[in-house]
Amino acid sequence: MPQIVGKQSIQFEQAPYVLGSASIVGKKEGEGPLGKLFDVVGEDDKFGEDTWEEAESTLQKEAVMLAMGKAGLKKEDIRYIFGGDLLGQNIATTFGLLELNIPLFGLYGACSTAGESLSLAAMAVAAGYGENVLAVTSSHFASAEKQFRFPLEYANQRPLSATWTVTGSGAFVLGTRRGKTRITGITTGKVVDYGVKDSMNMGAAMAPAACDTIYQHLQDFQRQPGDYDKIVTGDLGTVGQEILIRLLEEKGVDISKVHMDCGIEIFDSEEQNTNAGGSGCGCSAVTLSALLLPKLEKGTYKRILFVPTGALLSNVSFNEGQSIPGIAHAVVLEYAA
Repeated sequence: MPQIVGKQSIQFEQAPYVLGSASIVGKKEGEGPLGKLFDVVGEDDKFGEDTWEEAESTLQKEAVMLAMGKAGLKKEDIRYIFGGDLLGQNIATTFGLLELNIPLFGLYGACSTAGESLSLAAMAVAAGYGENVLAVTSSHFASAEKQFRFPLEYANQRPLSATWTVTGSGAFVLGTRRGKTRITGITTGKVVDYGVKDSMNMGAAMAPAACDTIYQHLQDFQRQPGDYDKIVTGDLGTVGQEILIRLLEEKGVDISKVHMDCGIEIFDSEEQNTNAGGSGCGCSAVTLSALLLPKLEKGTYKRILFVPTGALLSNVSFNEGQSIPGIAHAVVLEYAA
């Protein structure tokens, strides 16, 4: 079976299995619709640390340790970690995983990092470069707001298009040992820029990239939206979801019946005042671990397309007037009967 398919995709001949995953979130996420599904809900969003950044590092470390434990593995069994976060120079990842002493590939795909890390981890396992490989990412509301928007003390007003950065970390162990779910293919996204400059409307900035990746994926694999139980984007929110569906309709593709967005699922926007929904690297990662993987493991879902979406801005590019490009990476997860 040829593994390279179409223009941007890989179909794995030796598809790696998901051996274990973990989701750790903050208090607000625990109060949302998925609250009872997460492995750990923190009572204090500083998780016992002195700073927001240290708190996010603790999130990642604890998620990794929990995922390894659920997979029945020790840190010595992990060949590589593919991980990243939203902070400058990936400091949540580097400081969080420092003591584990596991070879690390540090990644930055903004909020698409869950898809990027799973794609690369799956490639490493499928190619025989590691028997067990770990993918992890995280975000934290307070650390992200401080870096990309305004200090919390400023108490700025949030427009209806704004999303709420999820405090959470999701970790996944992939391996060759048989499990209940496997990653059978990936489609790697391209950078797409429609000229959006509003950092309070990330859904609009990322939707074109999600459209580009989903459309190319369906072309590469010669599939239809109905071939998936769900096509799940990362954090487009209500605004981005509407744009995505419309953009794909213009290309003759209707995903409205199977589309789900992690940013919409994780919060009750009216009750929790999160406006367009959730966002951040942790948004898609913890939703995959807590909500989607259990449905795959039970066979409720047979196949899903997981498409985390990222806005590739920095505080420098934004302050210099640059637009906000987007990227999205697609991962095919299937029930392993």
